[in-house]
Amino acid sequence: MSGGLFALLDDVAALVRLTATSLDDVAGAAGRAGAKAAGVVVDDAAVTPRYVHGLKPERELSIIWRIAKGSLRNKLLIILPVALILSQFAPWLLTPILMLGGAYLCYEGAEKIWEKLAGHAPAAETQDEQAAADPAEHEKKVVSGAVRTDLILSAEIMVIALNEVASEGFVSRALILAVVAVAITVLVYGVVGLIVKMDDLGLALAARGSGALSAFGRGLVRAMPIVLTVLSVVGVVAMLWVGGHILLVGLDELGFGPPYALVHHLEVAVHDATGALGGFLGWLTNTVGSAILGIVVGALVVAVAHLLPRRRKDTTHA
Repeated sequence: MSGGLFALLDDVAALVRLTATSLDDVAGAAGRAGAKAAGVVVDDAAVTPRYVHGLKPERELSIIWRIAKGSLRNKLLIILPVALILSQFAPWLLTPILMLGGAYLCYEGAEKIWEKLAGHAPAAETQDEQAAADPAEHEKKVVSGAVRTDLILSAEIMVIALNEVASEGFVSRALILAVVAVAITVLVYGVVGLIVKMDDLGLALAARGSGALSAFGRGLVRAMPIVLTVLSVVGVVAMLWVGGHILLVGLDELGFGPPYALVHHLEVAVHDATGALGGFLGWLTNTVGSAILGIVVGALVVAVAHLLPRRRKDTTHA
């Protein structure tokens, strides 16, 4: 009887060790996969703050929380099952689908630039009036726009992570991608929440009277509008370089390699020629090349999107 009990305990201990090892493997693979997607994570963190720029301070965290929940739904309920099914049965479809998302990002970035240059962007006063007239509807539009953009960025993050663990079994891939989805969502929107509330921290520090902390708080309050404006611009540029990079890599994977080869050759040349700054300048070269492709593709899509309605109107009036 005692021998059977000890044998059972040995089996339980072995199962616990096996489970712990499996969890360690999943955590390690998730860490490696997340590291590969780090560049897109930075872009995601840069894009998101522009959606809460200009909103009432007391609503910022609420909006970020709603966007974060939408992002998690994107990753776990849409991207994860689709990516797993496609990787299992039709892996060749992943690249074209991702490229469509990249083209949409290019369009969004180019559209923002076109609105600014053409003077068609809604004025801040108009946005404030809309928010005051129907705050719930305005917030709904803000959240839906952010979640829509997040879908593309999250898709790239998840596909990059999926490629890193492609040799794992189906269940392991699902677990690893779920860990990556949750961890990256918490990281991105935690950082975004900290960024947009830094001015409140500054006000709290400034209220302490005199001294270094108070001066630092006043400096934060003065700096944060500038930081948020810069991040808003970086967010638009990030759409172009992320979208352009998706297209660049996708074209290469589909067999049209010259654009990717050109950018990669320039990146390596700059890296090798600039010594200690080679890593950063090489990355910057790749980023600029991707952004150029992004703005070209985005401009073409914007042009088509603006021309088609005009042609329809002309045909109707004729």
